[in-house]
Amino acid sequence: MDGLALIEAFGDFKEDKNISKIDLMAIIEDSLKTLLRKRFDSDDHFDVIVNPDKGDFQIFLNKTIVADEMSEDDDLEIEISEAKKIDPTFDVGEDFTVEIPIEQLGRRSILTLKQILATKLQEHNNAVLYDQFRDKIGEIVIGEVHHIRHKHVILLDDEENEFILPKENQIPSDFFKKGESVRAIVESVDFKGSKPQIIVSRTAPRFLEKLLEMEIPEIQDGTIILKKVVRIPGEKAKIAVDAYDDRIDPVGACVGVKGSRIHGVVRELKNENIDVIQWSKNPEIMVKRALGNITINKIEINEETNYALVYTPVEEISRVIGKQGQNIRLASWLSGYDIDVYRETSEDDDVELREFAGSGEGDIEQWIIDEFQKVGLNTAKSVLDKETDALVNLTDLEEETIAEVKRILKEELED
Repeated sequence: MDGLALIEAFGDFKEDKNISKIDLMAIIEDSLKTLLRKRFDSDDHFDVIVNPDKGDFQIFLNKTIVADEMSEDDDLEIEISEAKKIDPTFDVGEDFTVEIPIEQLGRRSILTLKQILATKLQEHNNAVLYDQFRDKIGEIVIGEVHHIRHKHVILLDDEENEFILPKENQIPSDFFKKGESVRAIVESVDFKGSKPQIIVSRTAPRFLEKLLEMEIPEIQDGTIILKKVVRIPGEKAKIAVDAYDDRIDPVGACVGVKGSRIHGVVRELKNENIDVIQWSKNPEIMVKRALGNITINKIEINEETNYALVYTPVEEISRVIGKQGQNIRLASWLSGYDIDVYRETSEDDDVELREFAGSGEGDIEQWIIDEFQKVGLNTAKSVLDKETDALVNLTDLEEETIAEVKRILKEELED
């Protein structure tokens, strides 16, 4: 096999993997030097010339001319009598360069060279793949389901690149079938051994961001700004948007008429409920908007601790908290404030003390109720609003008794 044939043997690989001629020639040169180091322990005495225009290469061995019968290494030295047969002007001590045909290295060396070339070509392809997808981190890719395994799904794109979608990066309601087309974002690219491992995700907030960019042109062109995106995958998400132009309604533009613009995103995320709100620099307004269309009487903000205390009527508590605490948790993430809620009660929520009369668990003995009524305390709130010390002074009750009564009354009102 001559040099040209050896290069042509890798022609298909070059076309399939889109390796440039220059890169392929560099790999061939590096592979030849690796072979020479294996064969001669060093490539110091060799010159390798690869000609990308002609598509061939040459190996030259540089020997030192020595006196006759003084050669100690025939691979690196040539006797003067032999050198003069080629050029009578040679003298002892000069360099003598001879071309080494690839065939001269032997069949085994050629096979070794092919293995080295294959390895280096694969290393090159892995490096190109790594660089290509490192630049795509945070971008959406589309792959076809190739294998479904217990802990992950393997996807292949049109160029047979492999993506791994771990179980924890799948939306809980995701159900894949072999051959199905799946969208996800590139989350990370790292080498596992010598091969790049591309991890993709459908649960990252970034996935929702990119889907919104694809569906809403104003986000893509920068007219509308995505300030923040938070989500509980497959359940609920909240996004805060803003616009450079005050004449634009960023929320309306994102949602569309009857939700037409955001419907495709919701469908892709397996019916994940998406709340769109307008961003505000005012912490109070931002917390209120983040919680949704809920009656809020007052908000106390502590900017030093990023804490917000929200006062809301009793009937709104369940809506503030949301299913499994999702609403208040997402609102906290979106606003950047740790939100707590304080339930405000009205007079209608008060309970007459006489309704607690009895001797069972959770009841209050009648004589205790009589003591409170003597000083004009007839309802649960009227007792709870008084300090314990004041009640001790007003009645003949012990502090421990008053504390127990307050506990019972408080639990009843909270229920």
